[in-house]
Amino acid sequence: MARFDGKVAIVTGGAMGIGGAASRRLAAEGARVLIADIADAEADANVRRIAASNGVAAAVHADVGKSADVQSMIAAAVDHWGRLDILVQNAFGVGTEYGGIRGSAVTVEESGWDRGMAVLTKALYLGAKYAVPEMLKEGGGNIVNIASVHAFLMVKDNLVYEAGKSAVVGMTRQMAIDFGPQGVRVNAICPGLIVTEGAQRLFDDKPGALEFYANQYPVGRAGVPDDIANAIAFLCSDDASFISGHALVVDGGLSIQLQDDFGAGQARFAREHPELQIP
Repeated sequence: MARFDGKVAIVTGGAMGIGGAASRRLAAEGARVLIADIADAEADANVRRIAASNGVAAAVHADVGKSADVQSMIAAAVDHWGRLDILVQNAFGVGTEYGGIRGSAVTVEESGWDRGMAVLTKALYLGAKYAVPEMLKEGGGNIVNIASVHAFLMVKDNLVYEAGKSAVVGMTRQMAIDFGPQGVRVNAICPGLIVTEGAQRLFDDKPGALEFYANQYPVGRAGVPDDIANAIAFLCSDDASFISGHALVVDGGLSIQLQDDFGAGQARFAREHPELQIP
C-alpha cells in the first residue's frame, strides 16, 4: 500500500512550484488531493497531470487570506471525499502585484503589510482553524506549514516577508503544542532557493545567474520543487510520527556556512567567472 492510501489532503498554492510538486507527490502515494489556488488554469492543469498518472485530485479557487475562501476550501475537500487528513499550507502570493511589500519599517506601505500578513500568517491561522476540527473527526492529522530560511536569515529591506516567515515557525510550534494531544502533528519546512517554474524563467533571462546561486550551496546545486515535496511527504507519513513542532531546514546546506567566508568565496567565484549575469 502507498503511504497515504485512503487519506485526503489539501495543498494551498498547489498549482505550480512547491505546491504543485507536493500535490503530485501526495497523490502518487495514494492521497486524494484538493489543489487550492488563485491560478485556476494552472491548478486545472495540475489536476489533469495527476489524473494522467492515475492519481486523484480536484481544484478549487481559494484566496487563503480570506476566511470565507478557506472555509469553502475545507468544505470542498470534505464534500468531495468525506474527510480531511493533511493540510499543506504553502500559498503565500506576496508578489509585486500587491505593491508596497518590499522595504523597511519606514518604507513599507501599510496596505502592503496588511496584505502580506494576511497571506503569510493569517492564512495559516485560518487553515488550522477550519481544518483541525475535520481532522479530529478521523482521530488526527498532519499540518505542514511552508516557512523559509528567511525565518532565520534576514535580507535587507524585506520586512514583510522576513517577519511573516519568522512568524510561521512560531505559529507552527504553538499549533504543535495546542493540537498534539488531540492527534494532530504540525511541522514547518524552511526551504532555501527552489527553482520553480517562475524562478526558472527569471534565470533564463540571465545566463549564468543560476550557476552563481548554485555555487552558494554546499551540495553544489539549488533546490527543485521535488526536494520540498519529498520532505512534505515524509513529515506527513507515519515515518515521522514522533516529529512535531519542528522547523525542518531543506536548503542544501546554505544556512550552515560562516558568513564572512561565504561572502568572500562568492566574490572570488564572481571574479573567476566574469561571463555570469549576476542579478
